[in-house]
Amino acid sequence: MIHGKTLQAWQQSHPLIADLVALKETSWFNPGIAKATEALADVGLTAEDVQATRQRLQRFAPYLATVFPETAATGGVIESHIAPLPQLRQQLIEEGSLQNVGSLWLKADSDLPISGSIKARGGIHEVLKHAEELALAAGLITLCADYAVLASDQARAFFSQYKIAVGSTGNLGLSIGIMSAKLGFQVSVHMSSDARQWKKDKLRANGVKVVEHASDYSVAVEQGRKQAASDPSCYFVDDENSPQLFLGYAVAAERLARQFDQAGIQVDADHPLFAYLPCGVGGGPGGVAFGLKLVFGDAVHCIFAEPTHSPCMLLGVYTGLHDETSVQDFGIDNITAADGLAVGRPSGFVGKAMQRLIDGYYTVTDEELYRLLVIAFEQDKVKLEPSALAGVPGMVRVLQSGEYLARLGYTPTQLQNATHLVWGTGGSMVPATEFDTYLAKGRGLQAHANSGR
Repeated sequence: MIHGKTLQAWQQSHPLIADLVALKETSWFNPGIAKATEALADVGLTAEDVQATRQRLQRFAPYLATVFPETAATGGVIESHIAPLPQLRQQLIEEGSLQNVGSLWLKADSDLPISGSIKARGGIHEVLKHAEELALAAGLITLCADYAVLASDQARAFFSQYKIAVGSTGNLGLSIGIMSAKLGFQVSVHMSSDARQWKKDKLRANGVKVVEHASDYSVAVEQGRKQAASDPSCYFVDDENSPQLFLGYAVAAERLARQFDQAGIQVDADHPLFAYLPCGVGGGPGGVAFGLKLVFGDAVHCIFAEPTHSPCMLLGVYTGLHDETSVQDFGIDNITAADGLAVGRPSGFVGKAMQRLIDGYYTVTDEELYRLLVIAFEQDKVKLEPSALAGVPGMVRVLQSGEYLARLGYTPTQLQNATHLVWGTGGSMVPATEFDTYLAKGRGLQAHANSGR
């Protein structure tokens, strides 16, 4: 029995579950979405909260520019560029026989400084917020001070009295670990079994304590939570339920709007934006989507992408069970090459708060991620890790869904004017030897597929 019903009964009441359990690539466009002005109230956070987050990051910019020289050129602002993907776009058009195709762009959070992934947004923000609260209470700074003073030995000695813990599949651990250690905190990152070895090595090289677990993401988070609960000096970063992570991600939207203006990209009712967001537990894509909805309203359509082996958010929202269920409850193994997305149980906060703001969800196989990794690298010179490719098939899924497009009511001209944005969530810091392994895997899969035609 699964939550009071047999698997067969679930498949009868929710037909897509049959495909999810069979690990088939699946798309579901939620009929329950609402107008942004109405549904944003579900979140419990506001534009003022995002503004406060943006202001905090600005206060810390002088400090970041001091301790991370790679951010000096942007004055300590952690931001990524956007870039067109013309070759990948053409490939998708040909493979999917697509019509009325707009432009295809990459938001390159894969190239974010400090930790090389989208987690450099939310993760670093939460650590900085905690550090700010401690430093203000101790009189080390005022809100009007030059925060570069926190780079001093005195400040590091102060923060060394405190601990930070987090559970992660990899990228969040990198951002929390690197930022916390730089400030001087004692930091422990609880890593799940699917975490890449190079990420563990990088953390240890930065003075971070890495605690390895033989189980998956949920266990790593639970162990981090237990560590913090038993130690009053330890602060726990709760990836499953953190508003501060969420708000750190949301800051991206206003900056993206400025980049679009500079690139001459319009977003309005006649120029819709489709954003494809790889999803693990849901905090990163949820926060970005919240920010995008605040900035662009109903002109933006946010779609989450998950591995076929880890469709936790799709399953949670589709069944209405949210974090009460896991993919394992339905016999799905949560084992995927997309380590950043290897999550069996979704964030209850994000699933419930954002369910009327997310247009759709789809799943993608590991084999497809590797294949797209090769195409993106060879044709558009973009280096992404497997999980970051999850957003690439989104344009195909949208343009092949007649029912969804009919519901949106866009004309062929409006669709031709659309912008499709792939959120590249990580990859620039993958070691060359590791990336070569990814490429070899993808090329091998391509060769196998071609030989079978």
